[in-house]
Amino acid sequence: MLLCLSGPSNSFRFLSFKSMRHISCPDSEKEMFNCLIWIFVLLCSCIADENSIRDADIFPSSPEIERGSTLKLFCVLGKRYTPHRNASHIIWKLNHELVPWEDYDIVNETVSSITFHNFTYSKAHVKCFTKYLGKEQLLVHTEVKTGFPPETPRNISCIYYFDAKLTCTWTSGRETHLTTNYTLYRKVMTEGGVTLPNTVRSCQSKTESCSFVYPDTPFSSSFCFQVKAENVLGEASSDCVPIPMEKIEKFEPPEILSVKKITGIKQLLTVTWKMPEKIIPSQGLICQVQYRNLYSNSSENVTVLQNSAEKTGSCNLTGLWDSTEYSVAIQCRSVESIFWSEWSREKTASTEEKAPSEKVDLWRVIESSCSAGIRSVYLMWKPLNSFPPSGRILGYKIQYFPENRPALKMTNSTTDETFNLHLNEEAYNVSITAYNSAGNSPEAILRIPSTGEKTSQIIETVRTFTTNEEVVVEWIASKPEVTEYVVEWYEELETNPFSRSWQYVSNSTNWKTNKKNFKPFICYNISVYPVYGYKVAAPYSVQTYVQEKKPSEGPVADTGIPGKNEVTIKWKEISKDKRNGFISNYTIFYKPEDGKELNETVNSDVLQYRLKSLQANTQYTVYIMATNEAGGTSGEPKTFKTLKFNKEDIIFIALPVGVSMLFLLGLWITCILKKHAFKKVCWPDIPNPAESIAVEWPLDTSMNNSFLKGVTPEAKTIDCEDISVLEHCFPEESQEGSLLMNCENHVCDCTDINTKGMINGDKKILYNEENKVAKCFSPSMPYIITNQDIRSQMHSALIPAKEIHPIEMLEDDSCDSQQTSIKNEEDDNEEVLKLEDFSEKALFNPYLKNSVKTREFLVSENLPEHSKNEPKSQSAVLPPFQQNVAGQSYITLDMFGLATAH
Repeated sequence: MLLCLSGPSNSFRFLSFKSMRHISCPDSEKEMFNCLIWIFVLLCSCIADENSIRDADIFPSSPEIERGSTLKLFCVLGKRYTPHRNASHIIWKLNHELVPWEDYDIVNETVSSITFHNFTYSKAHVKCFTKYLGKEQLLVHTEVKTGFPPETPRNISCIYYFDAKLTCTWTSGRETHLTTNYTLYRKVMTEGGVTLPNTVRSCQSKTESCSFVYPDTPFSSSFCFQVKAENVLGEASSDCVPIPMEKIEKFEPPEILSVKKITGIKQLLTVTWKMPEKIIPSQGLICQVQYRNLYSNSSENVTVLQNSAEKTGSCNLTGLWDSTEYSVAIQCRSVESIFWSEWSREKTASTEEKAPSEKVDLWRVIESSCSAGIRSVYLMWKPLNSFPPSGRILGYKIQYFPENRPALKMTNSTTDETFNLHLNEEAYNVSITAYNSAGNSPEAILRIPSTGEKTSQIIETVRTFTTNEEVVVEWIASKPEVTEYVVEWYEELETNPFSRSWQYVSNSTNWKTNKKNFKPFICYNISVYPVYGYKVAAPYSVQTYVQEKKPSEGPVADTGIPGKNEVTIKWKEISKDKRNGFISNYTIFYKPEDGKELNETVNSDVLQYRLKSLQANTQYTVYIMATNEAGGTSGEPKTFKTLKFNKEDIIFIALPVGVSMLFLLGLWITCILKKHAFKKVCWPDIPNPAESIAVEWPLDTSMNNSFLKGVTPEAKTIDCEDISVLEHCFPEESQEGSLLMNCENHVCDCTDINTKGMINGDKKILYNEENKVAKCFSPSMPYIITNQDIRSQMHSALIPAKEIHPIEMLEDDSCDSQQTSIKNEEDDNEEVLKLEDFSEKALFNPYLKNSVKTREFLVSENLPEHSKNEPKSQSAVLPPFQQNVAGQSYITLDMFGLATAH
């Protein structure tokens, strides 16, 4: 036998069985059949018209085989790829993986085959490529599925809906992983187990369920049911299982018509329902009534029997709770059937009410009195928690009256669970009752103390802590007879009194609650109130966090005005909503420019700190960290610069300067105020003889005096030998007294030749006249002039002299001469000697004290010769001095006196 295959050149090539030796067929009948199918495919490809041959084909296409068996595929090249390509260029890939060459088989020039042994992939893609000149080109691909032949269906069961539908289900056994078709057969069997051929009905399905629908749903007790499963790998059928229709009947759930209470009868509800219409007639029914109260998750059932002919049913539910709402549902089935109907839709109703049996849980919050003496009392209470409850509460009645005046009782009603009272400063009793249609609850009473009332502190201490799931509050009471307490808690920043929570605690000094009742990172105020009777004692309050985290922000530093080596850092507390816990301490971090960071830690109650030992004239950066149990958060950094000098330095520098300025200012003011006194001490007034009224000073005579004219302006000094000196004529003890009183007849010796001539001639006359003149001189003119000519010459001599500089001599009459400068100001007024009172005795001038004792007159050597030979009646004559001539001697006028001969 020959096999022809399409060739590349419009001709056929023939293959003998010898050339097909690689296509081996197994010995089993089934495998032989498959092998023949492949050979048939190849033959068909040979005899087909060449125009119908595609570029490439793969055989068989989309095969489904049993998992674990051998798979053989062929890839055939079309004429498009020949003669440049042949079967040797074909490569195979399984799910993108190259198949090894040893699994290839070249059938001829255009056909290549691949063999997979023990193929276990549930689904795989096999691809045929050509590889030519190093390039791969996809020719064709196919999908291979593996699976198992079906097993015999088991566990056939059916449900019968009268005159509606018959549905049967089964289990198919092992999953085939291949497309499997199921056929359900319904047969009528005789008593001997024989199937009547004309009564077989069937339905097909690809799942494990199939249904017969009305009108193909007759009622019979002789049906049996059989299921057949088949796929490409085989088929399997079950036995025909007899199932009586009445045992598999299931009908629709009944409809509840009403659930209601009977007036006057408590703890009872009546339930009425309607049965569905499609029920197998003439059979007994069983109904089950299920009820439960809305406060419980458990339910109870009541069974009721009735006939299918009855269209409705009813029952009474007894032993229920008063004023309680119940939910009711019903399901039914026939007596023969094994299937209950679904539960009906639930319906609810309440039993007969009764008056509330327990008082409300009452609490209050009292605000301080306002200026008018009116205070707000916030009443709040919780709903009744009695179980079973007493019914629906219609409202609450509030009654209150002054404790000492019960006749002034006032009543208010509300449907809320809060109420605000405005009371005066008296003590009040307040009561709350809840009411419903059956009556009122017992009164809940609290006493509101008066404004000035002081209650004892029964609770000594309170401690709070948290566990993994709970918040625990413990306290110690000083009076063990108090057995009831109220624990109150609320957020610290909460301002609404009605937002507070509370709970009564009896016969215990600790309280526990779930953490979920508190928010994390929020500060809570917790207070414990002792309660005895309806009086509330003074509370003990603490604060707590159930969970902490580090603060949301840090404190802001305020550096103020820094000093030289210190600065005071101030800060404000973090706002309470951002603390997230109890602040335990503050840490001040400060760092000099290009220096090491330092820190100081203070307690949480300290809001300022003085940093010391800082460097002067240095810039610092400072920030503050607030720390709680969970961690710390730093505030914004601030910078400051220390001063170069502090206050002490400035005071140390400024104080001497200020004191000096004040001293100079005081000295200047003193000089201004005492200028006359200073002038008198430092620059005393010298009497001007020209202004004297005691004697007459002819101006012309003095101007024409030959002696004065003889003194030339060039004369700058007066030799001490040319001036006669008169010694004082006072006793030593009277020098502080009058200048010229009781003077001795005594003339001091001098080397002056003019003075010697005066002693012998007119000694007596001069002495007598001296006494007379001395008595007439005032204290400001303590000078004695011998005669009229001398006075005239003195007057002439005083006119040009402005300043006269004195030269004091030693007591041993040494005549060392010194030259002093003389300054004359022509614009100034001449200083003259004034005579004030000639009747008074001449007083001693302190300024002239020493000059009276010893003075020496210098007479210039330049005096004219005739002045040296004056008559002896003239004691001494001073020539006029030159004004403003440096070195001119200063001769005071008090040196003039009467010259007496020894």
